[in-house]
This record gives sequence, C-alpha cells and structure tokens, in this order.
Amino acid sequence: MNDVKPQGRATKFRWIITALLFFATTINYLDRQVLSLTWKDFIAPEFHWTDSDYGTVTGLFSIFYAIAMLFAGKFVDWMDTKKGFLWSIGIWSVGAVLHAFCGIATSGIVAGDWAVNFEGAKEALATVGDVGRIATVSVSLFIFARLILAIGEAGNFPAAIKTTAEYFPKKDRAFSTSIFNAGAQIGALLAPITIPFIAQAWGWEMAFVIIGATGFVWMFFWIFLYDKPEQSKRVNAEELAYIQQDDLDPATAEQSAGPKKKISFAKAFSYKQTWAFALGKFMTDGVWWFFLFWAPAYLKSVYGLSAVQSAKYIFVLYAITMLSIIGGWLPSYFVDKKGMNPYAGRMKAMLIFAFFPLLALLAQPLGHISIWIPVIIIGIAGAAHQAWSANIFSTIGDMFPKHAVATITGIGGMAGGVGAFIINKGSGVLFDYAAGSTMVEGKEVTMSEELFEKGAEFIRSPMGLLGFEGREAGYFIIFCICGVAYLIGWLIMKSLVPVYKPITDL
Repeated sequence: MNDVKPQGRATKFRWIITALLFFATTINYLDRQVLSLTWKDFIAPEFHWTDSDYGTVTGLFSIFYAIAMLFAGKFVDWMDTKKGFLWSIGIWSVGAVLHAFCGIATSGIVAGDWAVNFEGAKEALATVGDVGRIATVSVSLFIFARLILAIGEAGNFPAAIKTTAEYFPKKDRAFSTSIFNAGAQIGALLAPITIPFIAQAWGWEMAFVIIGATGFVWMFFWIFLYDKPEQSKRVNAEELAYIQQDDLDPATAEQSAGPKKKISFAKAFSYKQTWAFALGKFMTDGVWWFFLFWAPAYLKSVYGLSAVQSAKYIFVLYAITMLSIIGGWLPSYFVDKKGMNPYAGRMKAMLIFAFFPLLALLAQPLGHISIWIPVIIIGIAGAAHQAWSANIFSTIGDMFPKHAVATITGIGGMAGGVGAFIINKGSGVLFDYAAGSTMVEGKEVTMSEELFEKGAEFIRSPMGLLGFEGREAGYFIIFCICGVAYLIGWLIMKSLVPVYKPITDL
C-alpha cells in the first residue's frame, strides 16, 4: 500500500500518468503516418507502387493490427501494465525503424546488390528493368515491417485504457481518455510539418529512423515514473482515496475484494456489451484510419499537391480534430448536470458526435470551390471520430470490472482493425479502378498521372459518378461511406445495450 502520510491536499500525479499516455499515443500515430506522407512522392517512384499496392500495405497493417489487438489486451492483462506497455512500444519502435531498410533489402533481393547505404540501394534499383518484381518485393518487405509495427502498436490502447482505469474513477475516465487520445491528433498534426521535410532533406529512410527512435526515449520515462497508484510514492493518501472512490460502491467493492480472475474469450463474447463495443469499433475505426492513411494521397490525386505542398492543409486538418477534447467534457455534463448514469450520458454524447461525419457527404461536391472546404470537413469528421472514440473506449470501464478492461479493449480493437482493413484495401482497389487503365509493354496497368502526362491512351475509361470522374469518383464513394458509418454504429450499439447494465458476474 501507499506509505505517504495524508497531507490535506491530494497530489495530482494521475495527470502525469495521463501525460505519459498522451506522448505514447502521439508517438504511436507519428510512426503510422510516416508511410502515408512519403509513399506518393518518395516511395512509389522508387518502387513503382500503385494505389492498390499501397492499399495492400495499409490494409494488411490494419488486419495485422486487428489480430494483434485480440491478443494484446490479454497480453497486457497477463504482463500487467508496466511491462506490457514497455514490450508494446519497444516492439513497434523496432518495426518503425525497419521500414528504412526495405530499400536495401529490395536491392539485395532484386538486383543482387546488398548496398551498404540508402543511396547505394537507390542506384542499384535504378538499373533493374523488371519494375514489377521491384514492386512485388518491396511491397512484401514493407508488409513485414508493418507486421512488426502492428504487433507493437496493438498494445498501446489496451495498456492506456487499463492505466486510465487504474488511475481514475469512472466519472473522470472519459476526460482522461480524451486527453491521451488527443495524442492521435497531435501525432497526426506534427507529422505533416516534420516528416515530408525530413524525407526531402535526408531521404525517406531517415524519416522512419528518426521518428521510430522517439519510442525508445519514452520507455525511459515510463520505467522511471509508472507504478500502480497504491504502490506509487508520488500518490498521497488523498489522491489514492479519490482514485479509488468507486470502491465505495458495494458492487464494485465486492468485485475488488474478490480474487482477480482472467476473462476468457468465450466468456467475453457471451456478453452483449462486448458485441456492442466491438461492432461500434468495426463500423467507425476504419473511417479514422482512412483519413489518416489517405488524406495526403487525396490531396495529391485530386489537387496535384506534393507532400511538402500539402503540409499546411494536413496540419490545419488535424488542428481542427483537436476540437475532440469536448468528447470528454460533454458526457460529464450529462452525468453531473443532468443526472444521467455514465453509460446513458456517453451514448447521448456519441449520438451527437455521430451526426458531424455526415458533412463528409459534401466534401467532394463543394471541393471545386476551394481545397479548404474538404480539408475543413475532413477535420470536423476527424474531431467527431476522436470524440466518439474517447467515449466508446470508456463504455468498457463503465460496464466491465478492471481486470477485464484490456481484454475487451483488445476484442474491440480487433473488430476495428478488420473494418479498417476493408476500407483501406477496398479504397486502393477502387481508386485504381476509378482511374482507368492503359497498356504498357503488353500489360494492363493503372492509369497514373505520369502516364496521362505522357499521352497514354485509355483501354478502360475512368469511372464516372454524379459528375465526378476518375479517382475523384472513388473518393466520393468512400466519403459517403465514412459519413454514415457512425449513425449505423450507434444504432447497433443502442439496440444491443439499450440501458446501463454493468457486468457483475466476473
């Protein structure tokens, strides 16, 4: 137990822990963004990637992440929070750095030249005529690096949600979650004003190395600062009492007093609450991942902007998503001022947030007026997602005991990853199809901007839809799907768990 004597005023160490979770999530999203901000301008020309190739890499990352999430929660529950988080960020940082060496490995496999540096690999690949093999090998290597990244990154949210459940009473968890979850926006915000410029100055490989290395720095602070609140010398008796106030509730106290059990997957899936959370994540996580992975490509394909030119637009887009901080405040208002139980307050807030993504239906129709209109609309939709996300995560702590939180989080993360795989891979295939195709050396290939500029003729015309043509038509379809996903997800959750019903038999 905590051996600090009561001093009258509670310490605030729980907010230091929240700050650590915030920085971990920031690093998490920076590492994800390096590929999306370098592939169009740097990686695709070197390895001859199509939209479908990129969709394969990002889509498989999503499915790897989904599978890893299923086990990451149980891993964190088994290892416990401190060690589980260390393993997680250590693995994903290694995976992030591995991306930088895919060029050297491709050169060695395809050209037989195991270059000693990044530039040597580029020179060796430039002499290879079989661009199809270069694309195939490089995609496979990037998929492997994304696999390592996904395995590690899958542990971030189960560990962070578990930490929040340890350090905050139920009424404050959504606010704490919204703060550390804002690291996703900050990471996405920092990415466009750092990554393209690093890639332009020192090569795309160094962008992966520099950003990936920040995770190892974070590990030092976690080792030094984190302990469970009842064991931490930085948490005094008053703060500990505040943290553990839910234990005064008879049902919760009875759970806490009993032996800690490990929840099995079979048991977890027997609850409608698990299915509500999982299906809510399945319907909505892919929207955020689509915006995260495809926004730079959207600005390139539709508006012709390079990664450096689009930096200010991506920055503003994710600056707008910072509005999601209201996601933690609004349900607290419903609980404290309107007397709702935590679940009812969260669901009402989530319904409100679910209407904002409908603006995505207007992104393409109004995009011809100004590039800023779709940028602002995507930013608002992203803010709504993160506000939604903070609350859907917190519904787990509302309904499940602490020892099951990470496992349920992992199940929901798996479902969200499957949804993200579908939208990312599907988008890549759709965009290539929408662009039309031509013949190059007897093979049908996707019609790219470069081929169009060279005067290549279509053998399959670009797709047309409601006045949009080519990739613009493809983006219009995906934006429409993103717009309605949240309302559908909310309706599914509400039908499965219409009223607050905490789990008491675990």
